Amino acid sequence: MSLKRWLYLLHRWAGIALCLVMALWFLSGMVMLYVGYPKLTAEEQAAGLPPLALEQCCVPLAEAVAAAGGPQAAPAPWRLSSVAGEPRYLFGDGRRAALAVDARSGQRIRAVSEAQALTAASHFAGGVAAEPLGRVQEDAWTHSRALDAHRPLYRVAVADEAQRWLYVSSVTGEVVRDATLTERRWGWLGAWLHWLYIFRGGALDAAWTQIVIWLSVAGGVLALSGLVVGIWRWRFSGRYKSGSRSPYREGWMRWHHLLGLVGGSLALTWVLSGLFSMNPWKVFEAPGPAPDRRAYAGGTLQAQAGPEAAPVLAALAARGEAAPRWLEWRRVDGQQFLLAQGPTGGRALAGDGTTRPPWSEAALVQAAQRLLPEAPLEAREWLHEYDRYYYGREHHTMTGQRERPLPVLRLRFDDPQAHWATLDPATGAILQLSNRHQRVERWLFAFLHSFDLPILLAARPAWDAWMLGFSAAGLALCLSGVVLGWRRLSGPRRPVARAQSGRRL
Repeated sequence: MSLKRWLYLLHRWAGIALCLVMALWFLSGMVMLYVGYPKLTAEEQAAGLPPLALEQCCVPLAEAVAAAGGPQAAPAPWRLSSVAGEPRYLFGDGRRAALAVDARSGQRIRAVSEAQALTAASHFAGGVAAEPLGRVQEDAWTHSRALDAHRPLYRVAVADEAQRWLYVSSVTGEVVRDATLTERRWGWLGAWLHWLYIFRGGALDAAWTQIVIWLSVAGGVLALSGLVVGIWRWRFSGRYKSGSRSPYREGWMRWHHLLGLVGGSLALTWVLSGLFSMNPWKVFEAPGPAPDRRAYAGGTLQAQAGPEAAPVLAALAARGEAAPRWLEWRRVDGQQFLLAQGPTGGRALAGDGTTRPPWSEAALVQAAQRLLPEAPLEAREWLHEYDRYYYGREHHTMTGQRERPLPVLRLRFDDPQAHWATLDPATGAILQLSNRHQRVERWLFAFLHSFDLPILLAARPAWDAWMLGFSAAGLALCLSGVVLGWRRLSGPRRPVARAQSGRRL
């Protein structure tokens, strides 16, 4: 059997097995352009929390850290927020650990009841009616590993305009995720379907990553074999006896051939870029030492180093300034300070409650050189607008929750992995760390999957038309494959004269 015949058979049977999956990927991707997987953004969190109350607040930070079990048991970040209007110290990132201490009594929160979760959710939603929906370990909208330390979660339905489900931590009592009715309805056809979450949270949960990777590999084989076969069957010079350059005269076969020639390369790049999003076989992990964030901070957070929350809140109140929604202790280059988060963003505060002046370029460079002490600094540049590596996305997208303020300082290191660090002078935060492997991933995944160059994202609705048109072409290609596969499996085979239509795939 010739190589061509083998390739025809490979494409035919791979299409029968995978065309429906590919069609659903294209369809769900179109939904995800506008409705993403539920997440609780900083803006949504700030909108649901009241200003921090000064009354009887707060026990000293060192006392709260001791109640949590000491610095080793209370990993960063450290925050002062509120639950149902009551001030509460919160420790940990939710992935590795989560702890809470009552900021008025200094007592550690050992457990959160359903009644307490219901009160917290109602308060977060503005006092509207709330209905408990039970306690869940994990459901369709809470697969994120960032919620692991908060599980199990209380699920509460609130009667607000968006008809949200709020998920409340059973460990700290805070609202850690919201899912609107729109996100839940469209999510089944969007993110849940696109990311094959049918395999998450059940017996196949441990195999989910490999399932996605190998289905993507198989989809790539299907698209590549179809592209090669389609080109082989196209008459670039001369025509078939029918007068057409395509050998296929029957409607579905002809449309499948033509759509494959037009959109096959896009389908191939799209499914392969989806594969690269999974970092298959760790291909984008760089060897060698990783940048040392703790060294950049100048050590771990120190409870005795302050600043204390109560004097800061009192100073803000004395000047008539609005209290923040939460305070977070930060450390940069050995200097500890508070980040105050308000409805419109955060600002760095000194111990007296005044806005801390921005870090100078020299101070940022000094701190950043500790990230990779053996690597000389190769270049530095200020970004006053987004570029192809540093840019913002809409909140519903995968990376939409990331902070992307301007201006920022980008530093390039002359180390084997060519690390770049992007720093925020207003808060001293490391906004982005990347190496050459990750910058390759940026092109192979983010660009090929969503064409997310800032100049393209700004050209809306042209970007929408391109993404929807390309996705619709891929969907039509795959649906035509579904029809042909169904006919192959269910209908009687009818011989087709080669002189009229060529060999069938």
